[in-house]
This record gives sequence, C-alpha cells and structure tokens, in this order.
Amino acid sequence: MAKNQKLIILTEGALVTAAAQVLSFIPHSFGVSSIELVYGLIPMAIFALRRGLKAGLIAGLVWGLLDLLLRGLSSGGVLNPLQGFLEYPVAFSAIGLIGLGSAKVKQVIREGKSSIGWILFFSSFGVLVKYSFHFLAGGVFWASFAPKTMNPWIYSFVVNGGSLIVNVLMVFVLSWALNKLFDRLILV
Repeated sequence: MAKNQKLIILTEGALVTAAAQVLSFIPHSFGVSSIELVYGLIPMAIFALRRGLKAGLIAGLVWGLLDLLLRGLSSGGVLNPLQGFLEYPVAFSAIGLIGLGSAKVKQVIREGKSSIGWILFFSSFGVLVKYSFHFLAGGVFWASFAPKTMNPWIYSFVVNGGSLIVNVLMVFVLSWALNKLFDRLILV
C-alpha cells in the first residue's frame, strides 16, 4: 500500500473517530434502564465497511479510548480498570468487526446489486459483539446496581439488550434510508 494511501486512511479514521465522539455528546439515554442510542455507530460502520477490518478495529479502539477519557472517567462509568478496559477499548473496538464485510459489500456494490442486506448483517454483527461485552461487564461488575429483587444477569440483559435492540433498529432505519448514499461512501 502506498504511503499516501496509508495517510488517507489514517486521516479518514481520525475524522470518523472524532465525528463518532462528537455524536456521543448528543443526549441519547432514555427509559428507566438508561437505554442508549449510540449515534457514532453509523460513521464507524461506514468507515469499517469502506476501509476494512484492521482500520475499523483501530478506529473503534481509538473511539473507545476517547470515550473512556472524555465521558467514562468523568461520569462514573468506570468502576475498576478491568471493567473500564472491557467496556471502552474492547467493546468499542468490536464495532470494527463490521469491517469483516468490507470485501463482500464492495463486491456486491460493484456488481450493481443491492448491498443493504450485507450492510445490515455485518453492522448488526458488530453491534451484537459490542453489547455482548457490555452484557458481560454488567453481570460481573455492575451487579450491585441491579434492583435487589432482580438477578444481575437478567438486569444486564434488559439494559444492554434494550440498547442492542434500539441501536440495531437505528442502523437498520438509517442504512435503509441512506442505502444509495452508503454505496457511494463505501466504495473507495
């Protein structure tokens, strides 16, 4: 890969990561159990599909570290180093797994076929893995915050499962609405 191409990918990754972080400051929690919409998933999904697995994982890692520093530590979202590591750098890096579908999505677009199914599949996979890490952290580290009469694993499933569902729905709706635009953004 040419040195210039690496610089372009690095610059795109930095801009997308910054955009994802800025989007995280838009109020996005609702409901009794603090279900959260993560608006930054959309630019990160586009970037991972555009640039592939490695670039997606690195951008997700940087986003996780930024979110840890700018929101996690200041809002009481970190109980201990292991939980902070799991829920920020690891969980956010999982979004980069959407990049596993980069080659397939690009192939389908070049063939002139609809890529929406593949975009939704790989995006849903990345979001599912992210919230699996949050579910694990919820059951292990946040158990003392569950209502006294509720099993902490069920509580974690409700909170993180709710966030998973609303984020997958958000990705579905925006991917469907912006399908043709996504095709142009994904092809390099």
